[in-house]
Amino acid sequence: MFKARFRSILALMLAFVATVLVSCGGTPTVKKPPTYTPAQIEQIQRYASDLETVQERLPELAKLIQDENWTFVKNFIRGPLGELRTKLSFIERNLLPQDKTKARATSQELIQGLILIDEAADSRDYKKAIRNFGVVQRELRSFLELAPQA
Repeated sequence: MFKARFRSILALMLAFVATVLVSCGGTPTVKKPPTYTPAQIEQIQRYASDLETVQERLPELAKLIQDENWTFVKNFIRGPLGELRTKLSFIERNLLPQDKTKARATSQELIQGLILIDEAADSRDYKKAIRNFGVVQRELRSFLELAPQA
């Protein structure tokens, strides 16, 4: 009689453990990789088109550097390129997580290049200005490649 009762209790405990395990386990859910919504793409593209406009105007900056027109170099950086940091930051914040790190590094290099061009204009250093112009050009191109296409 003791063995029969022991088996009943053991069977009941095993059934309880199995029920708990099954109910807690659940079915594995497959996570979808993050994607952009159409609204996000539209917003990012609006800012990216502003950056493309800046990219189209970079030859003007190159000409000012070539002519060693340092006052206008500084004015150009503060004028047409004045909101560049804001636009870069907006796009960077709205990128997918896997692109944010590269975007942040690229935008920092781009901004640093502009700062160095500004310093070069102060010291009238043509070589430093033209070298950093190349950095700005390259980093802006790289940054724009990270923006999602519609």
